[in-house]
Amino acid sequence: MKAKFIIGSVIVVIFGIWGVSAFLKTTVKYVPFAEAAAAERTVQITGAIDFNSVRYDADQKRLTFSIVETDSDNPQSPDSMKIIYYGVIPGNFDQATSVMVRGKPSDEGFIAEKLYVKCPSKYQGLSDGSR
Repeated sequence: MKAKFIIGSVIVVIFGIWGVSAFLKTTVKYVPFAEAAAAERTVQITGAIDFNSVRYDADQKRLTFSIVETDSDNPQSPDSMKIIYYGVIPGNFDQATSVMVRGKPSDEGFIAEKLYVKCPSKYQGLSDGSR
């Protein structure tokens, strides 16, 4: 009876460790621009779009633009980062207030695997509670 209990406990512990390590490998954390530039794995950053820097190459389906760090320690001179995204431009990109980018840094800039657009709420400014 004691041997079965020990073997069962060892199996439960091994699967617990394996599950936690698999979970930690799939999590992607938000980081500041400075940390994202030196990241070895996939990370997420958020920033405001610099619409003056937006360029789209339709042949390569390559969107390049810069984002400005909104949570900068120095609001007078916030950091910016060049983003490179391969794919179709999100439909509401031109109306976005900011973007969340998931990817990895490269020599060219930050290569986005996923691009999430944050738009202003259509209910923003309603004070009477009606929708």
